[in-house]
Amino acid sequence: MEPQNLTAVSEFLLLGLSDDPELQPLLFGLFLSIYLVTVLGNLLIILAVSSNYHLHIPMYFFLSNLSLADIGFSTTTIPKMLVNIQTHSKSITYAGCLTQMSFFFLFGCLDNLLLAVMAYDRFVAICHPLNYPVIMNPCLCGLLVLVSFFSSLLESQIHCLMVSQLTFCTNVEIHHFFCDAPQLLHLACSDTSINTILMYFIGAIFGGVPFSGILCSYTRIVSSILRVPSTGGKYKAFSTCGSHLLVVCLFYGTGLGEYLSSSISPSPRKGAVASVVYTVVTPMLNPFIYSLRNRDIKRALWGMISRTA
Repeated sequence: MEPQNLTAVSEFLLLGLSDDPELQPLLFGLFLSIYLVTVLGNLLIILAVSSNYHLHIPMYFFLSNLSLADIGFSTTTIPKMLVNIQTHSKSITYAGCLTQMSFFFLFGCLDNLLLAVMAYDRFVAICHPLNYPVIMNPCLCGLLVLVSFFSSLLESQIHCLMVSQLTFCTNVEIHHFFCDAPQLLHLACSDTSINTILMYFIGAIFGGVPFSGILCSYTRIVSSILRVPSTGGKYKAFSTCGSHLLVVCLFYGTGLGEYLSSSISPSPRKGAVASVVYTVVTPMLNPFIYSLRNRDIKRALWGMISRTA
């Protein structure tokens, strides 16, 4: 089969989650509902933090940025899938595919780095409470978010540049509901061994380093909490980071589950279904975790609702 140059590939075909036409209305309604709940929930978190002066502290500043990243993460994949279901079309342009992949890595990596920053914030708050206002000053908080964003942008552009150098055969069917780099590597006719090594190397840096930082922070946090003499003091200290720890477990747990399922399962379609939890469900659940387990957020949300009523 004669390979086509990448510039000659005008579009790819996103095969989605199912070919069954009877399931398409159900999938459309389900993912539209999930997307609306995700956007609304995360917007409420952002509005609650920005409108309440008492929440203008580093922890909630990082939370509002995480909510913004979650909105971007969901918007990267779900709207295109909904359009394809509604129009009975599976095509996505080459430029659109690269753009979607770039934003997917941008917001996914930003989520990852912000979770690490939030773990560091909780470490300083619990292990160095007297120095917390000095260490976590507004300049450092803004710098941490900017570094996270530009690091994520760098990772996304590396992946985009890596994929743009590939050549493809006539088969342009992607067994997924969005353009994912590993799927594009499988479609390539050219040698992808260097690309695969580079992809794992980038993943180890931008994924492994933040995760190691989270583990280190929580090791120190747990050690500090265990030294608290009273049970009430231990509970109060742990409650300040309980929501974040639950989100971390959800984010990395579903990500690991997606990786293992795609590695074990021979069916690409099953791997796509497994990735729904990581890419779609997790951003939707984050606002519920923070709002249901956090009195300050609940108080701010009720105050905002009462003012508009």
